[in-house]
Amino acid sequence: MDGSPLAKGINPEEQEEFFIDILDKEEALSTLSITVVGASGDLAKKKIFPALFALYYEDCLPKNFIVFGYARTKLTDEELRNIISTTLTCRIDKRENCKDKMEQFLKRCFYHSGEYNSEENFAELDSKLKKKETGKLSNRLFYLSIPPNIFVDVVRCASMMASSANGWTRVIVEKPFGRDSESSAELTRCLKKYLTEDQIFRIDHYLGKELVENLSVLRFSNLIFEPLWSRNYIRNVQFIFSEDFGTEGRGGYFDNYGIIRDIMQNHLLQILALFAMETPVSLDAEDIRNEKVKVLRSMKPLELEDVIIGQYKGHNKGGRAYPGYTDDSTVPKNSITPTFAAAALFINNARWDGVPFLMKAGKALHRKRAEIRVQFRHVPGNLYKRNFGTDLDKATNELVLRVQPDEAIYLKINNKVPGLGMRLDRSDLNLLYRARYPTEIPDAYERLLLDAIAGERRLFIRSDELDAAWSLFTPLLKELEAKKIAPELYPYGSRGPIGAHYLAAKYNVRWGDLGGEDD
Repeated sequence: MDGSPLAKGINPEEQEEFFIDILDKEEALSTLSITVVGASGDLAKKKIFPALFALYYEDCLPKNFIVFGYARTKLTDEELRNIISTTLTCRIDKRENCKDKMEQFLKRCFYHSGEYNSEENFAELDSKLKKKETGKLSNRLFYLSIPPNIFVDVVRCASMMASSANGWTRVIVEKPFGRDSESSAELTRCLKKYLTEDQIFRIDHYLGKELVENLSVLRFSNLIFEPLWSRNYIRNVQFIFSEDFGTEGRGGYFDNYGIIRDIMQNHLLQILALFAMETPVSLDAEDIRNEKVKVLRSMKPLELEDVIIGQYKGHNKGGRAYPGYTDDSTVPKNSITPTFAAAALFINNARWDGVPFLMKAGKALHRKRAEIRVQFRHVPGNLYKRNFGTDLDKATNELVLRVQPDEAIYLKINNKVPGLGMRLDRSDLNLLYRARYPTEIPDAYERLLLDAIAGERRLFIRSDELDAAWSLFTPLLKELEAKKIAPELYPYGSRGPIGAHYLAAKYNVRWGDLGGEDD
């Protein structure tokens, strides 16, 4: 201790430089090896490699890093680079050295072909990694961009034959994490034969989206919102996810899972847990995840009467024919897999008792969107009730967080229209991200990859969180499948099945995205 800079009483600026020097030396002595397993697949090409390049472009990756693609497809290093190069883009506001940066990044990309269950092939990968790591401390990150049925084979081979001998080894696992409670628990058990919980990073890319990240900031750092965040002031909360396209020839995967497993049980439920959780002790990953688990465990299990399912059918619009779900050649003709679902969920705790949390997710709907809508209670004894007529919902304040497209946060308020009369209008206090922040918003995969490299687990899903999420949906899914409940058909490009409106009306709620204005 006597020889340390702290003991010598150096000033803060020198102290900071001392620690920066130490960190620089540590970085120079270590290397980061990222292996994308399933490198020839769509997710890797469209999302993972572009996200890694964006991090490199922004100087967010360590000085010494390499990227390996691993898949069964036979490719050379150069062929992989050619495939990747077609999907890389530079930030809109910094294009001047784009080409140079791309070339430098691609030189760090390599490829190894092998079977997913071959220990020998992973041993060959390990040899290649060691050559590139040149004896430095090696930290290794494996991204599993592969079907779930081969997760365990890859983890077994990678952990036994290609783990780091002197640094950390981490594995990012993409959803789906099983089909129900039992298969999810079995997957977790098998993964934990070869990895510790701290090595497993279960990714849900929706948690990396800018507006979802901003949800906690909005609530916990603004005094005007936190006191209102309860059953006393909030009438209902809506989580809406819609796509304006169908399965488009890629229904094989989807038909095995359906919209409830694909979107509701993970993306929307994770956002709900973040929205409804109590204030965590700190921003530490475990503190946040503890609060999310408490929310999930407090929730009433879903019942069939609180769920509506639908499936899109063919439709002619504007002289164009849009195919139905079962018209897709990759989908069985008699499939009853839902492409739409709406559900009412309830949290049995003091803060949220009796407040309906409505979820809606669907494909082939009239608009692409993902948003959170918070509808506040009516003003008691409203002096201006006469000016709104009988429809008090039009006078209700509403907070909207639009996750995509055109990220925005806006609050619907009532105000007087200028003039001599007393005419009221509903207006938006609007934070439109593209207007306020002209820089490009990073893709969710960039944030999540950066967090995994740093060992930050806040936005990744813990195993007990996963168990609690599946326990809510598994009984419902089993009942739907056992009773072979047929989904309500809705036309491609419509607003979804009529049943969703009846479900909302049952709890005296109107879906917030069905207004005539820009919703």
